[in-house]
Amino acid sequence: MNFSAKNLKGILLCLTIAVPSWLLGKQFPIIGGAVIAIIAGMIITLFIKNKTPIEAGVKFTSKKVLQWAVILLGFGMNLTVILQTGKQSLPIIISTIATSLAIAYLLHRTMHIPGKISTLVGVGSSICGGSAIAATAPVIDADDEEVAQAISVIFFFNVLAALLFPTFGKLIGFASDTGEAFGIFAGTAVNDTSSVTAAASTWDSMWGLGSATLDTAVTVKLTRTLAIIPITLVLAMLRTRKEKQNGDAGKKVSLKQIFPFFILYFIAASVITTVAVSAGVDAGIFTPVKELSKFFIVLAMSAIGLNTDIVKLIKTGGKPIVMGFCCWAGITGVSLLMQHLMGIW
Repeated sequence: MNFSAKNLKGILLCLTIAVPSWLLGKQFPIIGGAVIAIIAGMIITLFIKNKTPIEAGVKFTSKKVLQWAVILLGFGMNLTVILQTGKQSLPIIISTIATSLAIAYLLHRTMHIPGKISTLVGVGSSICGGSAIAATAPVIDADDEEVAQAISVIFFFNVLAALLFPTFGKLIGFASDTGEAFGIFAGTAVNDTSSVTAAASTWDSMWGLGSATLDTAVTVKLTRTLAIIPITLVLAMLRTRKEKQNGDAGKKVSLKQIFPFFILYFIAASVITTVAVSAGVDAGIFTPVKELSKFFIVLAMSAIGLNTDIVKLIKTGGKPIVMGFCCWAGITGVSLLMQHLMGIW
């Protein structure tokens, strides 16, 4: 059976979910298209009795399209500019990432939360929400239900942060004549880019700061996003070593089969962007590619939703939510502490 005949129905169903989800995400950025798509997929799959005709296409979309999304995401990252403008926030970013990963590991050990869920929630909380989960899931070979669960946890605390942090920032005394302190706080303590921009824009509106807070928050967030590269590479090497150790004595383990080479393509895309912009190419030329990567994430999330048992997700979701809250609280506290120690707030 050729590729089209095998996968077309599943891919078309995913597209049918993804396109309106993408458009709705534009209208409601605090939620985002990825979350809308995954919820829609989980609901629609309840009404599909025979999934055999769509199974191959849905699996292809949830795995391969997700990898393509991550590769294309690299074209939106100018490593030089982000590192130069994010120097001030780098100690805070490193501290918050380390805190979240440490909390996730500790709770994984003490609460017996599955390792892959723990990794996804820890990475999603500490780096950049859905994009980090999208990049990490194929590396650790997480299944669709694990991805859906992690996305759901991150989404919940994203919304809370976007709604509560501007008022919280006012209560604790962030300077209202500049967007620096709150921008750094939003960029380091809020998970997903959509919620970072929502919180920062609200602060700008509250104090009439134009886009000062938003510019700071987005720059910090992009700097934080760079952590995807070393973390996914480390996870890839750990998985490769584990697979080799678990392989049968007489069975040859192929590095090509188990190492996620798409991460290397992601890094190559980032390097291409950096070199091109340094050579004078307008960074705006990469905007369509960045938008396509975001749409591919929405498309993959629709497939993941279709592959998810929502009843099972609800029954098993308690511990990951506790982990998400602890990571979120830890990141928030460390971000504030570091800003205070550095004299920013």
